[in-house]
Amino acid sequence: MRGLTAGLGKALGTALLMLAILTTVWVVSVALVDNTFVAKGPAEVYEFLFTADDAAETRAQLAAALGVTLGDAAIGFVAGMLAATVAAALIVLSRPIETAVLPVALILRAVPLIALTPIIRLLFSDELVRVAVVSGIVVLFPALVNIVQGLRSVSAQMSDVVHVYGGGPLALLVRVAFPSALPALFASLRISVPGAITGALLAEWLITGRGIGSLVVNAVGRSENNLVWACVLVVTLASLTLYLLAQIAESLILSRRP
Repeated sequence: MRGLTAGLGKALGTALLMLAILTTVWVVSVALVDNTFVAKGPAEVYEFLFTADDAAETRAQLAAALGVTLGDAAIGFVAGMLAATVAAALIVLSRPIETAVLPVALILRAVPLIALTPIIRLLFSDELVRVAVVSGIVVLFPALVNIVQGLRSVSAQMSDVVHVYGGGPLALLVRVAFPSALPALFASLRISVPGAITGALLAEWLITGRGIGSLVVNAVGRSENNLVWACVLVVTLASLTLYLLAQIAESLILSRRP
């Protein structure tokens, strides 16, 4: 219970701080642009979502699109985290695998994802796989680096204890390295949640033609600037909420770790 309370308090403080920063940046940016047609402030977006004649229809449209985007982000998040965890374990177990995998990962990381997306679309025919690959790539690379560092944080004394009792590299990885890497794993989770949403938006824009990613692009083309800002607000709040949930889960689980 103490861990949950601490986690909730920390998440609440983080939420208030981030909301204050985002609101300040939003208001200042709108004031600097000084173009009421393009730049919409919090008051205009609130009116568009809650007091306009078609506000209910707009909220329903956004909710449906957000549901699609969160589903696509979940697919990419799971695919990216699984791939990162397996790759990190193989890298820690085998130096040759590290030599072969990390340079390729760094090269792929340097290529803009928007340039890779058309190639991914050609390589895979299934839409679900396309979304998993595009969104998963955003999750994969930062998570891979964090998890590898976490798995290698095992002290020499703990390694000696495992070896004395006859354990090999695999036993060291499963019994010691993964438990000690939990903080790095949760840090990867928090970083990957917004990244998965970003990848889902890109996949929706260039591949699926649905969700918030497609909705915001179509709104830009029709100069529906209120809808554009509403989409950005909804995605931002969703990312913040998921980040805070990951933070609460991290505090709860790590507080119970011996």
